[in-house]
Amino acid sequence: MEFNLSTELAITTTLNEALPTAAPEYKSMLTNIAEKMPAVTQATSNFHKSHSQFMGVTLDVTAITPIRSIKHTLAEIDKTRSALQEAYINLRKKEVKLKKKQAKLLDCSDPLGRELLEIEILEIQGHLEGTRNAVQGAVRKMNFFTNQYDNLMKKIGKEELTEEDYELEEARYHIMTCMKQALNSARPRQGVIDEGNMIYLFDLGINAAQAQAEVFSYLNWENELVKQGKAPEHEHTVQWLEGCADKWAGCPAAFANSRGFDVFDPTSLANTPQIEDKSNG
Repeated sequence: MEFNLSTELAITTTLNEALPTAAPEYKSMLTNIAEKMPAVTQATSNFHKSHSQFMGVTLDVTAITPIRSIKHTLAEIDKTRSALQEAYINLRKKEVKLKKKQAKLLDCSDPLGRELLEIEILEIQGHLEGTRNAVQGAVRKMNFFTNQYDNLMKKIGKEELTEEDYELEEARYHIMTCMKQALNSARPRQGVIDEGNMIYLFDLGINAAQAQAEVFSYLNWENELVKQGKAPEHEHTVQWLEGCADKWAGCPAAFANSRGFDVFDPTSLANTPQIEDKSNG
């Protein structure tokens, strides 16, 4: 058996050999597959990743504030990097196993033993090709999210991000996320916020009656716009959410303080200058 053939063609050849008494139509099918497999393989190389770039930034990373988006983007990069490291190790192991099998084949004089080794080599080659395809898809995904990280950093006008930046944005993120969910839950409920987001509002220290009034007001504004023959846009909703965050930015900290908590402790952060310890001074 020639081991410099592509895995697809090798498998097709093997199937031809394995079906000596098959009906003629199967022979023609296998011939057709062998002829068209190079083009199929080339087309398939466009994929080998779980999600498209579009899904990555619209359905995977859905955080509504920029620093939370950066956090999720970095998480995607880190997850992909870990997967690449594991795939690389598996790839190297399979390559060593393949070399050992090929070396063993050269010294094997038993015909059945040689045949079994050839099958095992073909199996490893198939696994290797699948792993390489997955690695290539992961590299493209990691490159894409690395570029998105750069885009997001430019958007917030920073060259580096600290844990303090992340913590200070959290109130806005949770208020905007809560109100986004509240608004979406209210649309099919005659404008009434659902119970889950009412609880979320309470935990953020935001009066639910105020939030309900904001939702009613915004939905009424949209309806009036529609009556005038105009179309509300997504940008309007985002601006309304930002207004809600501006209005209630201090509520979570005030509620936490009333319970004896601080929502921000600068002495417990990474990548941030620490307060000098004078306990032994």
